Amino acid sequence: MKERHVGRSGLVVSRLGLGTMTWGQDTEPDDAAAQLSAFADAGGTLVDTADVYSDGDAERILGHLMRETVDREDLVVSTKAAIRPDGRYDGSRRHLLSALDASLDRLGVEYVDLWQLHVHDPATPLEETLSALDEAVASGRARYVGVANFTGWQAAKAATWQRAWPGRAPVVAVQAEYSLLCRDPERELIPALLDAEAGLLPWSPLGRGVLTGKYRTGIPSGSRAATAHFAEFVRPFLDEECGRIVESVVTAAEGLGTTPLAVALAWVRDRPGVAAPIVGARTSAQLVQALTSEALTLPDEIRRALDDVSDMSAQH
Repeated sequence: MKERHVGRSGLVVSRLGLGTMTWGQDTEPDDAAAQLSAFADAGGTLVDTADVYSDGDAERILGHLMRETVDREDLVVSTKAAIRPDGRYDGSRRHLLSALDASLDRLGVEYVDLWQLHVHDPATPLEETLSALDEAVASGRARYVGVANFTGWQAAKAATWQRAWPGRAPVVAVQAEYSLLCRDPERELIPALLDAEAGLLPWSPLGRGVLTGKYRTGIPSGSRAATAHFAEFVRPFLDEECGRIVESVVTAAEGLGTTPLAVALAWVRDRPGVAAPIVGARTSAQLVQALTSEALTLPDEIRRALDDVSDMSAQH
């Protein structure tokens, strides 16, 4: 698998990341092990998790697998903090640094390669929140830092604050939902991160699974939309407009002799500013399908057609 720098930083990652949100919930430890092995065997390095995924079990599983399945030094480990177990946002220095220590303990590591603020906490001064990032890097507990789910102005403010004085840890990565079904980051976030020389890590690059085409004729049993905890997450992308985009992806895949999944991933992977889309597969079989996108580069005419059909002005 090819690698890329994250923005203008020295952090190098595989151009496809492995997400772990379902680990410990919909993905059992054995299947997580199969996923990580397949990912590493394909040359993948970036593994993304968070302290709140499955109440910490995702980090625990990853920590176990780095001791038993894949060498920690072969991976770029990314985790996040700023959401409490009860769902409240907490960007206080006290919570963040405690959460980082807890993540390191669950992962069984001395440091993470990338530590990100999971959300923007409007109740805490941003300068206090960012001071926790500085402390994480200065203490050696994190090598690089970033933000996730920030708006364009929030990301720009954070990046500017960190660049304003020497010695602060720069914001090198911005994580946000981005796909053919969600091109909102193109309005303000991507211009902001390009200006800040940060790299984009898109989550849900397959439109919450809808761009695989699995929902074209209904909701399959065993799919995320069929589960109580993910049904509402998927539902917004099951409307007629999104269906039209999915059909275009399917048509492109048929013409290229590949899968809709590979087409959707290749599209977002090669957008300006993108370092690595993060794929959260439920099963190892799904991940193996996603890995086939590495060999695909979309022809210009197909890319332009997908750009047109998914143009933001036509979206809901």
